[in-house]
Amino acid sequence: MTHLDLRTSLHQTHLDLGARMVPFGGWDMPVQYSSILAEVKAVRSATGIFDVSHMGRLFIRGPQAAEFLDWVLTGSASTLGVGRARYCMICNDSGGVIDDTIFYRLSDERFLVIPNAGNRNEVVRWFQGWIDQRFSVGCTMHDQTMTSGLIAVQGPGAARLLDRVCTDNDDKPVSNQRMFTWIGGKFQERDVFVARTGYTGEDGFELVVNSEDASFIWNELQEQGALPCGLGARDVLRLEAALPLHGHEIDASTTPIEAGLGRFVRSEGEYVGAQVLQRQREQGVERKLVGLKLPGRSAPRAEYPILYEGQQVGNITSGSYSPTLDTSIAMGYVLVRYASLGQLLKVDIRGRITEAEVVKLPFYTRSRKSSS
Repeated sequence: MTHLDLRTSLHQTHLDLGARMVPFGGWDMPVQYSSILAEVKAVRSATGIFDVSHMGRLFIRGPQAAEFLDWVLTGSASTLGVGRARYCMICNDSGGVIDDTIFYRLSDERFLVIPNAGNRNEVVRWFQGWIDQRFSVGCTMHDQTMTSGLIAVQGPGAARLLDRVCTDNDDKPVSNQRMFTWIGGKFQERDVFVARTGYTGEDGFELVVNSEDASFIWNELQEQGALPCGLGARDVLRLEAALPLHGHEIDASTTPIEAGLGRFVRSEGEYVGAQVLQRQREQGVERKLVGLKLPGRSAPRAEYPILYEGQQVGNITSGSYSPTLDTSIAMGYVLVRYASLGQLLKVDIRGRITEAEVVKLPFYTRSRKSSS
């Protein structure tokens, strides 16, 4: 991946806060501010905020917009109601995952698609190719990534915090929103798009804001008690919640069925990769993504071998010490016959063989008690 050193509209804010910056997906992004452990704790117990402006914002519009998205996504756009959001995959012809995404229906003929930062250019190329080939009469795409910001407000206190500074356009609390919905709102008179979505396993919101408003909104959220959090905490949080990361659990050579994401794949209709995915659903796959728990803080990393009786049966895709669970956790692919819950395996951690047990995913599930 080529690092272009792009900067979000909050870049100077991160520097002023003393964030440690790293290249990620072509952007210069904060990996942490205080400590990863403190930032994880804030999101699990209170409220954390993340600059996720590096993720794409693609607006799809036109009388064929829903038909186009039905073709390139594994989830149905035509059956999604206005005001709702849906998670699914963008697959290639062989069923491999080009990217995973959440998309939102803004109106009958207008949608917002959020691709991951490192995949945005590939998704734009893939989408435009299909628009030109099949949907040029009734569908257009506009990439507004560079003219807007995206701020995630995550944690059990997120709804209460946002209610103090933000309302919907009818002056009602944003905490009235259901999960996977969006509303137009006002953040102290500034226009915001408020989605009740996130990537941490906690309750939370994602705000699409005008670039010129991003620093003001970030600072106000911080004044209200939200803790700035970086990519390091975000990775631990998503792993605890067993949320896939492209380039690790999913990629262009891995299908959603192998990754255990079949519930986000339509079982009817024609779309890119459908034949392969339906065949895998019916006939099964050779490998399966599993969760592993390991003792202590010996966190396995991506590509570490997974062993059974000395023979390699799989590979780690993501691993970390979990501060929430106080143990090491990992996800990885193993041959199906070794994927049963309770299966005892071993992981080679830089030459040290460590016991591991296949456990149910996700590792962490938040309380469903309302946080509003």
